Amino acid sequence: MTKTPEELYQERAKRVDDAIHLRIPDRIPIVPDAEFFPFKYAGITVEEGMYDYEKTYTAWKKTVTDFEWDEYIAPFTYSGSVLDYLDFKQLRWPGHGVKPTHPYQFVEPGQVLDGKEVYAPMSAEDYDWFLDDPSDYMVRAYFPKIAGALAPLAKLPPLHGIICYYQGVFESLSALGTPEVLGALESLSKASTEAFKWLNSFLGFIGRMAALGYPTFCLAVTHAPYDYIANFLRGTRGAMIDMYRNPEKILQSCEKITPWMIDAGVGGAKATGIPVVAIFLHKGFEGMMSEEQFRTFYWPTLRKVIMGLIDAGMTPFVFTEGDYTSRLKFIKDVPKGKVVYHIERDLFKAKEVLGDIACLTGGPPNSLLCTGTTEQVKAYCKKLIDVVGEGGGFILDPEAPLVDENPENVRVMTEFTKEYGVYRQ
Repeated sequence: MTKTPEELYQERAKRVDDAIHLRIPDRIPIVPDAEFFPFKYAGITVEEGMYDYEKTYTAWKKTVTDFEWDEYIAPFTYSGSVLDYLDFKQLRWPGHGVKPTHPYQFVEPGQVLDGKEVYAPMSAEDYDWFLDDPSDYMVRAYFPKIAGALAPLAKLPPLHGIICYYQGVFESLSALGTPEVLGALESLSKASTEAFKWLNSFLGFIGRMAALGYPTFCLAVTHAPYDYIANFLRGTRGAMIDMYRNPEKILQSCEKITPWMIDAGVGGAKATGIPVVAIFLHKGFEGMMSEEQFRTFYWPTLRKVIMGLIDAGMTPFVFTEGDYTSRLKFIKDVPKGKVVYHIERDLFKAKEVLGDIACLTGGPPNSLLCTGTTEQVKAYCKKLIDVVGEGGGFILDPEAPLVDENPENVRVMTEFTKEYGVYRQ
């Protein structure tokens, strides 16, 4: 008898939930982070997807339903129109620095492109401003740097000035009334209107996929506090220097924003009803910092975020980018069955260290999915299923998000796991 979409939804959701909580499901779940792969698979460009939301969702619907994955990580394809309105500096996207077929690329503070610094990082001297009044810093210093349309906000008086006395309201309003600031607010209004349109289309897609029987794995995202400082404020170079020259300032800043990171994850999860919160780790891997630096600057506040999410009833999905083999002994310090770790490097070693503590995700290298043979893909998946899948607590997905992989190999990975990855209880 053919199962209804509701029955399939519940079956898939249970399969994933069992794996997350270290129970043995009927078979190993498949939850790829497809990212840019659906554009290639459906025959559209990234540029088309960023400016025509329905083209994005049509491509994703085709991909998810063709492969029949158990769950999927939602298509966070940003709106090109919103970026246009803001004159956004933190991304290069099709038509703005990359070709129509290329994925968008993050631009760090202080990064030099075409011989010119795109936008300046927060200076070491600004740590005190940020720590003393972070909202004021973000509005009058950060936003003007990352969005050209918001540059006039740097001319505003301190935000706390409005609370000094009742006349402060009028002084603050007069500052907002300058032509430059009014222009910035108009751009912000246009961007906000378009972002609201994008969000509604995004949530509509999630609902339509649920009606077809496909749950989404996660919708909320937050950050490791050190990554937030290094990615968005100081840049990689600045943050690395700070570990030597300004260790107390960067530690204080990580502590300062830890509640923000928890609130972002909890708020997003509660708003969407999906309890899994993604944390993509960018700067803590081997080669980026020493083990002692990881112990001092990275793990303490990341663990606080993880625990804050767990205490709020959420499931952290911690995506380790790069080699975390020497970090496994640290990240093992979490409650059993409460965390999902995606492992890019040496998933087999991670099974030894974390297998009885956390659900693991990972899979074939993307290079194998691009150029490998059918038999090579099957052999790799078989080894993963036999070793990492033993006893449950394993979700199969590619080593890294999909972009330009061979669709046939992605299909082989999917179908072989469905056939071979069955638990015989």
